[in-house]
Amino acid sequence: MRKKKDIIRKEEEKRVDAPISRAEHEEFRRLMESENGRLKEENDRQNHRLAILEKSVQQISNLAASTEKLAVNMENMLKVQEQQGDRLEALESRDGEKWRSAAGYVLTAVLGIVIGFVFKQIGM
Repeated sequence: MRKKKDIIRKEEEKRVDAPISRAEHEEFRRLMESENGRLKEENDRQNHRLAILEKSVQQISNLAASTEKLAVNMENMLKVQEQQGDRLEALESRDGEKWRSAAGYVLTAVLGIVIGFVFKQIGM
């Protein structure tokens, strides 16, 4: 039994050490070229997908930057609006104060005339 295993092992070693034929070499070369072509196509597909992904990431980045700028602009607009509201309120109250002052002067004058007329009638 041991002899038989040794013989089989020696035959296998001979087969491994034996040179291959030209036809076997050509078949192996065609197989490798085919595999290399498939790998190149797969690499091209992956590179294309990566380019699309990079473009998408760039667009998302640009969108995020634009959104940030928009938020800052809106914040500035809110501050300006608040300032304009304060100024408008001050202007409106100033006109109201003028009218109230003028009305107070007219009322004082009318009351003075009425009181003067009443005192004249009573003889004072």
